[in-house]
Amino acid sequence: MSQKNQILGVLGGGQLGRMLIQSAINYNQDIHILDPDPNAPCKDLAQKFVTGSLREFDTVYQFGKDCDVITIEIENVNTEALEQLQKEGKRVFPQPEIIRLIQDKREQKQFYDDHGIPTAEFVLTADKAEVKENFDFLPAVNKLGREGYDGRGVQILRNESDLEKAFDAPGLLEKLIDFDKEIAVTVARNSKGDLVAYPAVECAFHPTANLVEFLFAPASISPEIEKKAQEIAREVILKLDMVGILAVEMFVTKDGEVLVNEIAPRPHNSGHHTIEANYTSQFEQHLRSVMNWPLGDTGLRCPAAMINLLGEEGFQGEAYVEGMEEAVSEKGVYIHLYGKKLTKPFRKMGHVTVLDEDVDNLKKRAHYIKNLIKIKA
Repeated sequence: MSQKNQILGVLGGGQLGRMLIQSAINYNQDIHILDPDPNAPCKDLAQKFVTGSLREFDTVYQFGKDCDVITIEIENVNTEALEQLQKEGKRVFPQPEIIRLIQDKREQKQFYDDHGIPTAEFVLTADKAEVKENFDFLPAVNKLGREGYDGRGVQILRNESDLEKAFDAPGLLEKLIDFDKEIAVTVARNSKGDLVAYPAVECAFHPTANLVEFLFAPASISPEIEKKAQEIAREVILKLDMVGILAVEMFVTKDGEVLVNEIAPRPHNSGHHTIEANYTSQFEQHLRSVMNWPLGDTGLRCPAAMINLLGEEGFQGEAYVEGMEEAVSEKGVYIHLYGKKLTKPFRKMGHVTVLDEDVDNLKKRAHYIKNLIKIKA
């Protein structure tokens, strides 16, 4: 690790950037942020904060010229500008071509198919009419190719009567998997080729918002499934030849198959618990991987649960948090609020990590905390 401080530029100034900066502070690592929101969560924490579009070539290019290394905390960015910066000698991780691939779920699925990575059977569709032509493929998940995010742009079509709501844009139909569990494995790789993987975590989704509501680490899966999931996640980052951190979301089927659902080339909701629960947090690992530092130990120090704090339904406006005092009185409860002043239904406002050596007790306590803390207006 060089003592000369190199500037790390981050495209996106949301909560992921905020937690990355919190890790970077320990290393005196300067971080510059570009975000379209003048009140983004990173605004007061970065050494330099620039307000501007992540999609405009000139904005991204001018921002990147002042940085030594450039990374992302959101995929919806201008990859042409990143390619130009890379040509001019800037180090961009994850690499622009990988960001472009992941921006389009159609290309992402095709990549798995072309590289022998296990995934659910799928059909690429150009528009609503083409979805309708494939009615015999139902029940299926209809996904928009581009611009879907945090549960948007994804819907289940169970039968022919659902076809009217199909997306009328390039997308795909993916066989609806009758899965046993949803798990995620985070992997990281630096430019030297060092590679580490975190233990698998288990995700439980909100019934209507299509967002992770709870996460449990370690996942309650057999050692065989754990080994398979780890191998698949490592294979994905190696076949992409990617530098950086990669969250690999997977389904475990009823008959013990492990299928890749989607990937995110940045810190991810499924790794928030690592701040307290693992020897190296996903945010520090992101920093280490893109800066080409030695990678950190990924071991789990203690079983953990992570609860997403979402804006309560029926509340919109200036946020206040209910139940904080009772929650922070509990042993092993860590609250992270993201600095977002305004709440709206299902907006990610923060998360809580709960640590407990007893896994059964951990689950009970996670549900208790979930019902205790409410974000209202």
